[in-house]
Amino acid sequence: MISEFQKPVESLFHAKSEPNEVMHGIDLSNKTVIITGGYSGIGLETTLAILKAGAKVILPCRRLDEANKNLDSNDKNLILKSMDLGSIESIESFSAFIANENLSIDILINNAGIMACPETRIGDGWESQFGVNHLGHFFLLKKLIPYFNDGARFVSLSSTAHIFSPIRWDDIHFTQSSYDKWIAYGQSKTASSLIAVHFNELMSDKNINGYAVHPGGIFTPLQRHLQNEEMVALGWLKEDGSPSDLALQGFKTPSQGATTTLWAATSPMLKNIGGIYCENCNVAQLKSEFENPEASRYIGVADWAVSKEDAKKLWDYSEKTLEQWL
Repeated sequence: MISEFQKPVESLFHAKSEPNEVMHGIDLSNKTVIITGGYSGIGLETTLAILKAGAKVILPCRRLDEANKNLDSNDKNLILKSMDLGSIESIESFSAFIANENLSIDILINNAGIMACPETRIGDGWESQFGVNHLGHFFLLKKLIPYFNDGARFVSLSSTAHIFSPIRWDDIHFTQSSYDKWIAYGQSKTASSLIAVHFNELMSDKNINGYAVHPGGIFTPLQRHLQNEEMVALGWLKEDGSPSDLALQGFKTPSQGATTTLWAATSPMLKNIGGIYCENCNVAQLKSEFENPEASRYIGVADWAVSKEDAKKLWDYSEKTLEQWL
């Protein structure tokens, strides 16, 4: 089953809308927002736009030095705290800070992530992309749910790369088969969508909603594990290292890449509508509904990334996985 709301709306915005357009008239005074990875790339642009709207912003940071370099740590509305999504102990420490400070949450944005990295293991032998992009974020969300205010929103950053793989239920961590960094990334981004879908189901009677977001193609530090030759093969760069025609036409700037997140987190149009996958400042169309599959290569969402049944199955699996580890 897929949400009846998984269909485009008249959002008034588009793929390359800027944060100032999406946030026009949005007042986040007296709101508290948590953003993972909110100190670089599109996360930094998200943080700046939300601070400008008046919110208190708390950033759990794996690299505090980078956060201090890119943001004004003296801003009274900004709190920087150390946290590593690859460490359960670190996530527990951050959530304890939220509890001890008696803070409440209006928006949680799971923005951080790693992409197409060499095979590494974290936690209880978990494949690192699934471990960081999904399990770390899932554990953080679970720890913070008790502090969500009425009307709160949860935004989980997915990617069009979810089309590379549904959840590999028989071999999630590549223990039975050879590791493929893109299949692993795709699976983790499918998981990033499904976590929002089931969160929304769980919160349906509490006036709290969840959204998955594909930010678009953007050159950011997320590509740090890719060699130029690989980005040429992907069609992102020319042989001389300059952006390809595809990148120039279709890629977004980091600020434009933040706008779908901002729209999902704040748009009045989405009040009481959740459990959906968004892109280009709109609700995405199901790929299965496109007449021409080739036309949907970089847009739309696969049914497996918004399936309520798979979302619940993944939620249950994730809870069990963390219980065994803890």
